[in-house]
Amino acid sequence: MLAGRLGDVQKNDNAAWLPGNAESTQVLDQVREFQSADTLPAIVIYDRPAGVTDADLAKARADAAAFAGIDGVVGQPQGPTRSQDGKAIQTVVQVRQSAGGWSAIGEVVSAMSDVGEKDADGLGFHVTGPAGYAADSSDAFSGIGALGMISAVVVVVILLFTYRSPVLPLLPLMAAGGALVTAEALIYLLAKHAGLTINAQTSFVLTVLVFGAATDYALLLTSRYREELLRHEDRHEAMAVALRRSSPAIIASAATVAVGLLVLMLATLNSTKGLGPASAIGIVVGLLAMVTLMPALLVIFGRWIFWPRRPVHGAPARGGQGIWTRIGTAIARRPRTVWIATALVLGAMAFAVTGLKADGIPSKDQFTNSTQAVTGEEIQARHFPAGSGDPVYVVARADSAEQVRAALAGVPGLTGVTPPVVKNDSALILGTLEAAPNSDAAVRTVEAARTAIHAVDGADARLGGSTAITLDIQESAARDSTVVMPVVLLVVFLILALLLRAIVAPLLLIATVVLSFGAALGVSALMFNHVFGFAGADAAFPLQTFVFLVALGIDYNIFLVTRVREESLRHGTHRGALIGLSATGGVITSAGLVLAGTFAALVSLPLVLAAQIGFTVAFGVLLDTLIVRSVLVTALTLDVGRWMWWPSKLFKRHDDATPGAPDHDREPALATR
Repeated sequence: MLAGRLGDVQKNDNAAWLPGNAESTQVLDQVREFQSADTLPAIVIYDRPAGVTDADLAKARADAAAFAGIDGVVGQPQGPTRSQDGKAIQTVVQVRQSAGGWSAIGEVVSAMSDVGEKDADGLGFHVTGPAGYAADSSDAFSGIGALGMISAVVVVVILLFTYRSPVLPLLPLMAAGGALVTAEALIYLLAKHAGLTINAQTSFVLTVLVFGAATDYALLLTSRYREELLRHEDRHEAMAVALRRSSPAIIASAATVAVGLLVLMLATLNSTKGLGPASAIGIVVGLLAMVTLMPALLVIFGRWIFWPRRPVHGAPARGGQGIWTRIGTAIARRPRTVWIATALVLGAMAFAVTGLKADGIPSKDQFTNSTQAVTGEEIQARHFPAGSGDPVYVVARADSAEQVRAALAGVPGLTGVTPPVVKNDSALILGTLEAAPNSDAAVRTVEAARTAIHAVDGADARLGGSTAITLDIQESAARDSTVVMPVVLLVVFLILALLLRAIVAPLLLIATVVLSFGAALGVSALMFNHVFGFAGADAAFPLQTFVFLVALGIDYNIFLVTRVREESLRHGTHRGALIGLSATGGVITSAGLVLAGTFAALVSLPLVLAAQIGFTVAFGVLLDTLIVRSVLVTALTLDVGRWMWWPSKLFKRHDDATPGAPDHDREPALATR
């Protein structure tokens, strides 16, 4: 029940994402002295290519009167106003931003559409502006429920191919579903009572992250459990051994991801700051489900859950020349050549990141399909000043109001600067942007306007509005990337150093993951610009994908390297690296496919941001599991040898001094090989 109320505490307006010291946030507080700041303008556009008639104008006036009576509309509409070319009509309606968020605004816009489209007689009708886009966003995010179903289907399909069992995939799906609902309930309580800021993006990221990561942990545990069932007749004993041997890697990987996500709390953007703890809660709850509920389910159902490939006690392990054994043997012939060539290819891919345009997405380009608000904005821009109905707000000291107005009027790209409205010691001035709000041209105009009004000595002038909010979000996101990324790397290094009791291995692992992230981002930039044709990327996109890919990339490296270290204690580093790759290759690849598949499911949402996060993380995870972890890390381990473990005791053990030959019977019988 609590999980179902998560949407009630979402804050999806840009202003709620900004820190309190942002200039546009301060303007919002000051504007309340003059007018309600808790409204969004809905810009109603009528158009008729042959020219609007007097009857059309009469209908627009009647509609405006009807709009005023809709619950959620504040005050009297402005207009209707006929365009100079006589082909369009514009009315501006203020819509209340209630606790219902986007969904409540969507209901108001829907009611306005019912009025405007009735008896239109060929007259075009569209609602655009901030309220129109909020309504379209509400429609787009309504598919989050379907996203959960798609993620579940992806998990089931991949697990069917992995385990070749029709029943076994249901267990991790049940555990992951329970983890998601529990995480959503906890996040709701924190957002309701502890001030955690979440939005619709948090919900869709949480869905794919919990399904993907929790299933990864289930894969690692189940493969180790199946391995132990060959050695132990009692399935309870087999699970106890499997938990003891797999838990360190699972817990360490989950801790790395969770702590890396928690570092996002250092961000200034409330949307990014809230995404960190919300996602970390999902990871921790997923971990708990997979080391408690999942083992219990496996033991309860017994060996038959693996049907038709039930592991039989005493059966020989499926060793031999599996694909990962053959890959390891090939890499071992020339490890230095392999890792250098792989690093050069990844570096070339990363070079393309210079083409990434992560400076925000204009409002009309944030959807992957055509919406009412997008069409309305395009029509508005043809017949009216593009920024009409969504002005910039300037608040200044009353005694400097005329000077500030003159400075604002002299800024290119601004028109219709109003006379100051004075109240107490403050003055409010409005201006209309010639460019579409939130577009690159509008952002540049706002930057120039701020420079102009800040130069008025003693005016204490500040500029806000929706485009100013976009600018402040871009600047905050740039600051967050500079601060958060190094801290994430430091935290991950410390966790790896404690886990592996070494310094060299953590440094090399972090370097490979950063290289993998750069390559994924570079390829994504090429795809966004030249294949998908996206107009840009969200300002917070690089930081969010960095945290996901670095944390999840280290996740898989932990799965591999902890097994390599375990085998190196018995066989030496060279042989341990090959056995570790052979033992974990199948399960890590399957885990990567699951996580990539769940993130790829984000393309089902008609949002550019969702498609970009889904593509980049999915591609990055596949790149990491198939190339970086299997080829680059293995080649580095073989080339660096025992120095990987410096300065631990394992570093002092030479391969040729390690007693005993590799025990092929101990290599795992993985259903995922």
